[in-house]
Amino acid sequence: MAQRIRIGIDTGGTFTDVVAVDEETGHLVTTKTPSTPSNPADGFLTGIEKVLELMGAGGDAIAAVSHGTTVATNQLLEGKVERLGFVTTAGYEAMLEIARQSVPDGYGNSYFWVKPDRIVPRHLVRGVEGRLDFTGAEVRPFDEDGAREVARWFRDRGIDTLGVCFLHAYADPSHEERMREILREEHPAAVVSISSQVLREYREYERAMTTLVDAAVKPRLSAYVTNIRQRLTEYDDREVPFYVMKSNGGVLSADEVVHQPITTVLSGPAAGALGAALIAQVAGFDKVLTSDGGGTSTDVCVVIDGEPTLTTEGSVGAYPSKIPMIDVVTVGAGGGSIAWLSPEGTLKVGPQSAGADPGPLCYGRGGDGGAVTITDAHLVLGRIPPHLLGGEIPLDAEAARAGVEALAAQLDMTPAAAAAGVLEISAWNQANALRQVTVKRGLDVRDFALTTFGGSGSLLLCRLMDVLGIPTVLVPPDPGNVSAFGLLTVDVRNDYVQTHVTLADRLDPTEVAATYDGLTGRARQALLGEGFPEGQHVFARTADLRYFGQAYEVRVAVPEGPFDAERAQAVAERFHAEHRALYGYDFATDPSQQVEWVNLRVTGIGPIQRPEIRRTEVSTGSTSDPSSRRPVCFDPDDGYVDTPVHWRPDLGPGATVVGPAIIEEYGSTVPIHPGFTVRVDDFRNLIVTRSQR
Repeated sequence: MAQRIRIGIDTGGTFTDVVAVDEETGHLVTTKTPSTPSNPADGFLTGIEKVLELMGAGGDAIAAVSHGTTVATNQLLEGKVERLGFVTTAGYEAMLEIARQSVPDGYGNSYFWVKPDRIVPRHLVRGVEGRLDFTGAEVRPFDEDGAREVARWFRDRGIDTLGVCFLHAYADPSHEERMREILREEHPAAVVSISSQVLREYREYERAMTTLVDAAVKPRLSAYVTNIRQRLTEYDDREVPFYVMKSNGGVLSADEVVHQPITTVLSGPAAGALGAALIAQVAGFDKVLTSDGGGTSTDVCVVIDGEPTLTTEGSVGAYPSKIPMIDVVTVGAGGGSIAWLSPEGTLKVGPQSAGADPGPLCYGRGGDGGAVTITDAHLVLGRIPPHLLGGEIPLDAEAARAGVEALAAQLDMTPAAAAAGVLEISAWNQANALRQVTVKRGLDVRDFALTTFGGSGSLLLCRLMDVLGIPTVLVPPDPGNVSAFGLLTVDVRNDYVQTHVTLADRLDPTEVAATYDGLTGRARQALLGEGFPEGQHVFARTADLRYFGQAYEVRVAVPEGPFDAERAQAVAERFHAEHRALYGYDFATDPSQQVEWVNLRVTGIGPIQRPEIRRTEVSTGSTSDPSSRRPVCFDPDDGYVDTPVHWRPDLGPGATVVGPAIIEEYGSTVPIHPGFTVRVDDFRNLIVTRSQR
């Protein structure tokens, strides 16, 4: 049978989302299944079985599977870093303790803030003699005997996961590579990451932390990916092509991702941002904010001209990570986020979450100690139906109501007011995250449309429009599956970087060209290993530049063609323009402010066929009749009002719905408050605006 079905699977905190496309017909199918936190692979495989059944196909029809996973992310967020060792240059063993002088929330918090525990405690750090300078020249030879003693020291203490970061190894990896060889000889059970392979950039602390995070997640992610690969053979007696989403907006084969596990730390959110970016671009929106609401958190991102913004200044929990990643900000405001009272009696929401098990009170599993969640508040106010997934998962409304009543008694409020208060706090948490990616970066949030998706992402969209002044919100079809859809839209991508700190007037174009050629050669070999012939390779060159004396860089594109003085000048001019766009000023006309090149980068891209987003030809041009009605509370002062409920698949292009109303579909619900109107566009997106007065 022809292998024609590509499947995208995004594992979230509450549900595992699945999208499959038939590459021959373009037919797209979506579904969901509860996540299985104890073993995420179980939910993953259940999702495959479910979508194949819906498509009437067997395992032999699978062409490829792409996966967005939270295994690495959750391990880091939960602080589950076990027995990790660090090998560095002798004399620099306190690198992690010293770290950086920055203090969260500025000086206002500096009197009370205590540095968190290091990812590797000081007693598990060992130094090895040997030293390079910043050019890569050897100052002191590598001490092989000392290296062997260090390797045996870790072996004898059962420390089997190690990160290696030597001073200036970005300029010459030979000392680190030799250390890895010695570890293999003396401690063959060890899992090792070296900084020159993980992140070939200067700044020792960030490079060391990125390398250690890579090492920390490698055993668990490798076991998880290997388990799935083995179980995929159950569907067809062959090696099904299996890709894993990376934080940079690309995918990588499972064979390779186990060698680069840190690249998956924002796997799921990256897929969602890319899927939403494509949907919004096809719908005609070029400046978009994405808001992906799940069971435990909401992830927000800026998209301009169809491309999510990228950063290398990200972090996962308390751990900085300088790998290229889509610039996503996460806030603990998902459907399972827990409402709680501070010692002062103030109502708070999140970041703690009830997750998928036990889940909210309405799941009927006892909840998390009787704590009310955002989902419970929505249910009590009638904004979601008494079930999930089109009736597959019934909800216990009485349990949710009892929890909200107990919370209301503590606050001396009515149950409706208490539930509305929980949702108001959640809306402001999400609004603050959206401001963080816009206002704090010099962007006017009112210039953007908002695309909401995820199972809980659209529940508070009307309130977000009010709080932020956003004029338009787009809700895609099957919003709960946009991240899984995004997995089918992304290419294979590999990023390579080399630090090259040089003032612009001393830049040698020949040296830069040679470095770019070397990075491109590495990218080419990786794409060939992924099965892409040379005719399909795409290479994108960028450079990180700054004004001399600055501590931060701006990334700019490098023109195609042989690198020479003319292209170097073009890059500098782009840098001035980008700096002005980001910070409101530049020094393009000030000869005293020199431009400095810092890092050279190459991204190798292997294109994958994207599913087509098709326009619906038939337009109804009218408002569909509601499928039912129920009491809903939009404002506690107004109480519960009889509200029409629309089944979204019945709303064709051209249909309009005026609030108050509820729009439901299989995987999500959209409450439309009074004063708002919904129009269905030609791609069956819901376009929400304020009603004309």
